[in-house]
Amino acid sequence: MKEFLKRKNIVFSAKRYGIDALGAMAQGLFCSLLIGTIVKTLGQQLGLQFLVDVGNYCAAMSGPAMALAIGYALQTPPLVLFSLATVGYAANALGSVTLDGRPAAGGPLAVLFIAVIAAECGKAVSKETKVDILVTPLVTILAGVGLSALTASAIGTAATAIGEVVKQATVLQPFWMGIFVSVVIGVALTLPISSAAICAGIGLTGLAGGAAVAGCCAQMVGFAVLSFRENRWGGLVSQGLGTSMLQMGNIVRNPRIWIPATLASAITGPIATCVFNFQMNDPAGGVASGMGTCGMVGPIGVYAGWVNDVATGAKAAITGMDWLAMALICFILPAVLTWLIGIPCRKLGWIREGDLKLD
Repeated sequence: MKEFLKRKNIVFSAKRYGIDALGAMAQGLFCSLLIGTIVKTLGQQLGLQFLVDVGNYCAAMSGPAMALAIGYALQTPPLVLFSLATVGYAANALGSVTLDGRPAAGGPLAVLFIAVIAAECGKAVSKETKVDILVTPLVTILAGVGLSALTASAIGTAATAIGEVVKQATVLQPFWMGIFVSVVIGVALTLPISSAAICAGIGLTGLAGGAAVAGCCAQMVGFAVLSFRENRWGGLVSQGLGTSMLQMGNIVRNPRIWIPATLASAITGPIATCVFNFQMNDPAGGVASGMGTCGMVGPIGVYAGWVNDVATGAKAAITGMDWLAMALICFILPAVLTWLIGIPCRKLGWIREGDLKLD
């Protein structure tokens, strides 16, 4: 069995499924639903129906995009990879409704679990018969669609329940949950896992989504500013608009360099929830909550949420206070707080010269 699994490149590991597949799923979601939301919002603001149509097409393809990305991360053969498009569509569609028929946020989570199993089933039978062109797609699709019919709705229900608990807890305890959500999602952003996939999986929006945005921005902008003396403008852009994950190697060597950005997220989180009532209501369902300033997706998602709230009547208008909150939570406070907290950390020798240097 070990030889068979090795020959088929089937590896049962937390890294393969919890990091590689999860991260790839987030990229697939980014390249479909999230990009579609941005383009659609732009089209609505400019009155360009073509961009609105493009956004709708992107959103419709989010399930296949996520499944194909997962298959790519799992290094599936071509016939398995292409068959996962159908699996992703089915899992996302069926996972987007609860057992009682209500809309759910669990589509991405259903795609993750089901696409992984379908991909490994397809890999197991790939090139094992003389009619591989029939067997491999059939096994992959039947396994994936069958699992979708049996489990996707339940996964959607569970994901929605978890998301609702977090969101309701944040409304009831905005201070403590503001700290908790901001720190946890911010740390997940910097770790080699996907904070965007986590937020999308449970549909983390509303006040909790705003706290998540605060935490992610604190990590990205914080590390960009804290390491400016070592990495200059290139590091400022690559971390501030790219990802704070670039510092992961340095964090392993000296975990104390993580203190300033993490403490900054613990401060900006409750400021977002208690002071500004800062919310993330992007129509993409929460994926932008876990993106921070990566490609400016977090702020754009907040803006898209404002536009959607105004269109649905949930919000009267976009105000100057909204823009002030975004500027403070996403950019100014993370930069200032991380820099200030970093000063005593450097004086105490917790952060030494070169500890934040990127290769």
